[in-house]
Amino acid sequence: MRTSSHILNAATNLLGISLLIIAGLHIANASGKTLADEIAWGGVVCFAASCLFSYLSLRGDDPHDRFERLADKIFLLGTATLLLAVLVLAVFDL
Repeated sequence: MRTSSHILNAATNLLGISLLIIAGLHIANASGKTLADEIAWGGVVCFAASCLFSYLSLRGDDPHDRFERLADKIFLLGTATLLLAVLVLAVFDL
C-alpha cells in the first residue's frame, strides 16, 4: 500500500505548524530567548523535503519507490525535530 499521499498531507500540515511556531516567536519578540525557532527551522526543512519526495513518489509508477521511503524517513526526522522544538518551549518557559 502506498502511503505517499498520507505523508504529503501530514507533512504539509506540520510544515504549517512549524512556520506558525517560528512566526509566533518572532511576533512575541521571544526568538532571541529560546532555541525553539532555530529547531523549528530544522523541522521546516525536513517537512518541505518530505513534501517534495512524497510528491515525486506520487508521480512515479514504481511500487517500491525510493522516494516514498525517503519521504517517510525524513518525515519521522521532522516530527522528532518539531517535538524537540515544542519541548524546548515547554521546558524553558518564556
